[in-house]
Amino acid sequence: MKSMTGYGRGECAQDGFKVTVELSSVNRKQAEVSVTLPPRTEMLEPQIRDAIHRCVARGRVNVRVTLHAAEDKLGARKHLNTELAKAYAAELAKLAKTLKLAGEVTLDQVLRAPGVFQTDEELAEEEDLWPAVEKALTQGLTALVKMREREGAHLSKDLTARIAIMRGAVEKIQKQAPTTAENYRQNLLERIKAAGLETIAPDDERLLKEIVLFADRSDIAEELTRLQSHFQQFADCAKSKEPVGRTLDFLAQEMNREINTIGSKANDAIISREVVTLKTELERFREQAQNVE
Repeated sequence: MKSMTGYGRGECAQDGFKVTVELSSVNRKQAEVSVTLPPRTEMLEPQIRDAIHRCVARGRVNVRVTLHAAEDKLGARKHLNTELAKAYAAELAKLAKTLKLAGEVTLDQVLRAPGVFQTDEELAEEEDLWPAVEKALTQGLTALVKMREREGAHLSKDLTARIAIMRGAVEKIQKQAPTTAENYRQNLLERIKAAGLETIAPDDERLLKEIVLFADRSDIAEELTRLQSHFQQFADCAKSKEPVGRTLDFLAQEMNREINTIGSKANDAIISREVVTLKTELERFREQAQNVE
């Protein structure tokens, strides 16, 4: 089980440049990726997105890629294309001679020629930046996933505690449920007696029919069975290595349905009290489940 929140950072120095990739993720129902890249490197975005989607199934991931010239590579060799400058100077000199123009070819004229003086991004584009970005991205993703796993372990522990409390409440309801019909019968007899009506025998057909109808209306065995099944499904999710966030969302909805039905059927103070406990813990469970990948 993984959380949807996390942070990761990776770096790679290669061919005179350092690439830094930072990733941060937050909660989202679906997988979303936002990528910020240096100028002229937009062609790397599809590869970055594919790599992230292989590791992240749910949540919004913000990625920022930055590019720096390495400290020991800030000299002219990396910013000035000497061979190209020589070619421009020779061609300019040849052109001046052809046109019979006076004057020497100046350094300023050569430096103004396209491609002679290059920026970091231009050089990186020429050197094929992807291998360095991929390495930094892999480091960052590894750190991101580890943080999400650590957070997920805490979430799993908290969710398990919520389920344990709900299991306890369900056990109390199961113990109380068989006595509700008999309690109803006793209360009914007491109300009849208090009202001063005719005395009804315990085996009176009208009384038995009323009790049977009440028992049928208040039967919660099916709902309790389904709740136990949902608890077991959560236990399976807690052991799974796959993303389970959507499954937990669904389980929370189904448990809410069963708990509401039990609350509407139960005509018993003890059961009603445990239903309140179930609803309280389920709400906490649902809030935490929204953080799970």
